[in-house]
Order: sequence, then C-alpha cells, then structure tokens
Amino acid sequence: MNATPLFPARRAVLLGAAALALAQGAVAAATTTLTVASFPSFDDSIKLAIPLYKKLHPEVEIKLVSLGYADHHTAMTTALATGANLPDVMGLEINYIGKFAESKGLEDLGAAPYNAKQMQKLFHAFAFPQGVDASGAVAAIPADVGPGTLFYRKDILDKAGVTEADLNKSWDSFITSSKTVREKTGAYMLTSAADIVNIYIRTTIKPGEGLYFDKAGKPQLDTPRFKKAFELAVAARKADIDGKIAPWSNEWREAFRSNKLASQMMGAWLTGHLTAWLNPEAAGQWRAAPLPGGAFASWGGSFYAIPKVGKQKKEAWEFVKFMTTNKEIQTLSFVKMGAYPAIVEAQDKAFLSEPIPYLGGQQARLLWSDAAAKIPSMKPDRFDGVALEITTAALDDVLERGKSVDQALADANAQLKRRTRR
Repeated sequence: MNATPLFPARRAVLLGAAALALAQGAVAAATTTLTVASFPSFDDSIKLAIPLYKKLHPEVEIKLVSLGYADHHTAMTTALATGANLPDVMGLEINYIGKFAESKGLEDLGAAPYNAKQMQKLFHAFAFPQGVDASGAVAAIPADVGPGTLFYRKDILDKAGVTEADLNKSWDSFITSSKTVREKTGAYMLTSAADIVNIYIRTTIKPGEGLYFDKAGKPQLDTPRFKKAFELAVAARKADIDGKIAPWSNEWREAFRSNKLASQMMGAWLTGHLTAWLNPEAAGQWRAAPLPGGAFASWGGSFYAIPKVGKQKKEAWEFVKFMTTNKEIQTLSFVKMGAYPAIVEAQDKAFLSEPIPYLGGQQARLLWSDAAAKIPSMKPDRFDGVALEITTAALDDVLERGKSVDQALADANAQLKRRTRR
C-alpha cells in the first residue's frame, strides 16, 4: 500500500526543519576548541577576552587551563620536552622567555605563514625584541609590558615630611629619605633589599644586551652595574629600610594592610594587584613616581607562544594576534588589571589622561607612557633563570653572611660561567 502524499505546505516545513538541522550540525562539526594555558593574573586577560573573541569567531571555543606561576612554567617545560599535554597557545612570563625561546620547541612566528616581524612596529620598541631568540626567530609575542615604577604611600611620606622629589632624586637620596620615613613612621620602604638590586640592574642595560649576559652571551655579574646594585642593597640594609619580607607572601600582603610598607618598586601592573587584593583599604593614598635617578626599566611582561607540534596553528595564531594587537582587549586588560599594553595604539591621549582613582586621581598612565618610550630593549637568554638563582644566592651571602660585594660577585660570575660553559 502506498503512503499518503504529504500536503505541499507540510512538506515544505519538514524540508526546512531538516535543512536547519543539517546546518546546525555543520556548525557544530566546525566548532574548534582552542586550549590556552596561562597563569594568574595573566589569565584574567583571557577571561576578559573570551566573550569579545566569541563575537568575532563564534566557531571557536576557548578552553583556559591555568596553574600557579611556577607550576605553569614547569608544566610547559615538561610538555615541550615530552610532546604531551601541550596547549594550542602558551602564555609565558618574561623571566622564562629566554629558556623557552632557545628550547626550539616553539613556532618561529617571524616566518611564514605568520610573518610577525611585520607587526613589530605596532609594539613599544623594547617589547618585541624580548621574544626573539639568538638566531632571530620570533618565539613569542608580547601582550603586556611593565614600565618600572616607584609606588609610595603619600600619607605616610607626608607624616614623615618627605616629598616625592626627595625620594626619587637619586638612589642615594632614596635611601636617605627612606631612612627618615622609617625613623618617623616605623614603615619600611623596601620589601627586601633585593628589590633595589632587581630594579637597578634593569636600569643600566645597554640596548641589545641581556640582563645577565652581554650581546655575545658572556656573563656580566662582575661588572660595575651589579657592583653598584649590591652596594645599594647593603646601604639599604644598614639603613634598616627593608622589611626582609618575601614578595607575594602572606607577610607581604599583611605589611601593606598594616601600613608597615610605604613603598614598592615594581612594574606598572602592580596597580592592579594593589587595587584588587594587596591594599584596597588604602585607595587614594598610593601614588606612582619615576624610578630614582631618572632611570627607566622594564619590570615584568607577558607573552604568547605557539608550540611547534600544535595541531591548530592557524586558529592559535588568530587568537595570539587578537590578544596582542587588538586595541580593545589591550585597553580593557589595562583598565581591569593594570596590565600595561604592549602596543602603542592603546595609548591614545584621552585614555592616558584619565585619572586613576586608586592613585588619588593621578594621571599615572602619562608617566608609564613616557617610561615605555625610553626603556632599552633587553636580549633574553636561555640561562636567565640560572643567572637569577646565582645572583640571589650571592646577594644572600653579602647581606646575611657578610661576604664582600667584590668577592661575592666574582664567585657568582665564575659559577655562572661554569654552569653555562661560556
């Protein structure tokens, strides 16, 4: 027996429904899940970006995998070494760039089809070269940078009769003025004497050289730059202006909240941390100032890279470009979390001139913009992490065990030569 023929209208409805189902199935089949690995608080910019990115790429799902700072970089090291559990896009902090760039496990984003060197002019002059390895390959693209800044509590300085000009006229003036603050208010002006070393060694780098190595890769721990930094740390310790506190510890957070820490030298991004969790109670009391002695330095910065063995490189590259060159997400990350934009375009005059309530209405972005334009480029090295470890131990020998600066640095440089075979 033959089936009853469908009425035309009903047949059209069913055919339309079938077509819609097929279309929806096609869209579902075309959906790409992009895994992005990151760390706090760099991962916050990804959280901000996901809804914006979905509007441009509804076919792409972003899966964010985040671990603590050290755990993330350890996991990425293991993943590159084994080829397992690799993300499509990898977030990296500047202290690890040299190591990862020289691992040869990352895509050269300067080569076709990426051709990232054509984008270099979009970034602050010092930022882009930090992601380039010794062979000239572009291992990572900068997403944010950290213009070095002297943050201070204006109310506490006022109580001590110390001005911003007293504080940042010179490094010696910083120590002398900080001693006055300590004596009159009881507040420390450095988390640790190591702070002054970490900033000073970044302010006197010749363009194209590395933090610990020269252009040829030769260790530089026994140079005048490190000697002066160590001598300043010794002077700070003798002046009793450092709290001997480990940064990012609970004790560090409590020192801010109990008004025991009235100054901190770090990157501009610290504003976001102060506002969100370190010291929200002191909103309106903090200020940002240039580093002592008219120095300019890059402190921190984050990058995106793509593993060579990735299976979705085209989609990964589109996401990397969005996170690093899209003005909207760069600006949003700056406003919400204090991540200073890596691209110059995100620095339009109106935005830079906006007052920052947490900093007492100060137009601090103008300060950071000026600093970003004057920071020298710094060459990464795969042994930067080793050099940091050795330098930290050498400073401990000086501050805690009374070793002379000259001897500590000579021994440290010799040790770095042995470990790097240079």
